[in-house]
Amino acid sequence: MLNYMLDYEQGIKVAAFGEVLLRLKSPGAERFMQSQTLEATFGGAEYNTLASLAQFGIHTRLITQLPKNEIGEAALREIRSFGIDVDYIYRHHARMAQYFLEAGSNQRSGKVIYDRDHSAFQQLNKKQLNWPELFDGCHWFHICGITPALSAELAEHSLEAVKFAKKKGLSVAFDFNYRESLWRNNGLNANNILANIVEHVDVLMASERDCQTCLGVEVQGTSQDTAGRYYNLTEKMFQSFPNLKVMTSTHRDVHSAEHNTISASLRDRDGYYVSRNFDIKNIVDRIGAGDAFAAALIYGLMKNQGGQKALDFASAAACLKHTIPGDINRTSRKEIVGLLGGNFIGQVKR
Repeated sequence: MLNYMLDYEQGIKVAAFGEVLLRLKSPGAERFMQSQTLEATFGGAEYNTLASLAQFGIHTRLITQLPKNEIGEAALREIRSFGIDVDYIYRHHARMAQYFLEAGSNQRSGKVIYDRDHSAFQQLNKKQLNWPELFDGCHWFHICGITPALSAELAEHSLEAVKFAKKKGLSVAFDFNYRESLWRNNGLNANNILANIVEHVDVLMASERDCQTCLGVEVQGTSQDTAGRYYNLTEKMFQSFPNLKVMTSTHRDVHSAEHNTISASLRDRDGYYVSRNFDIKNIVDRIGAGDAFAAALIYGLMKNQGGQKALDFASAAACLKHTIPGDINRTSRKEIVGLLGGNFIGQVKR
């Protein structure tokens, strides 16, 4: 049974382990370096997830390492601004990881270029990661598949973290986030590493492609029914990984860079659930939608909302993220519930 906690006052804590990056984006729909301006913000999968949870009123803790310079200080100030516990954010003289983003437009795809080699986060060593201390007071642990892809050492740290979290009784949430370029650049065996991690996970966020590519779990047939195919996939995954209690994924149909339709499916030990479809036009920024989904799902499960309610809340949160620039979903519980209730979000509220 998942280790649910019910409210902020009881001291719920979600710990996460991952890298914070400097995001450098060309303005609007400009190509890279079309003008001499880049918009600078901070992001990173685990950080984005914690920031959303903190806005929902959840105590959160980020375990990471930042540069010991002015850029690292700026990142630390922003992380603090969300109320995230920064007691275990270490500092190092190495550089800040960063990524460059070019937004897509109509039929032109968006592009991401990573620049994260030799970053401060990659310099973390095993002696710093005292997991009993880092997880003290925590009830959930969240990590994504990007973190173990960054180096052999971080792959080892990630597996050690999920193993200890499971042993200590934390609920472990893992967002697969398979990034082929990162695994290829670091020469790591994604299949073995990710399979070992999934063996210790309670809540898995993974697509059909993730499971086929990295875990060797495939669905037969050519059905175009995405939810139906995912039903068959989750059934096989629950057989292959009996530790799983929840498995979920968003499903995205891309009509153009600015027009997507998203929905989601979820299986738990009680049943299989499908969310409504959200038709999203004039997308502002889709980066971080998966992290918004992860945060809202964890929140829903914490609140014992059950599979369908947790899935609906997460899907609506992911939808709203598309309306907000930057990596982080700056929306409240009230706004998400309002969307689920049919409120017309486009109107001016006075």
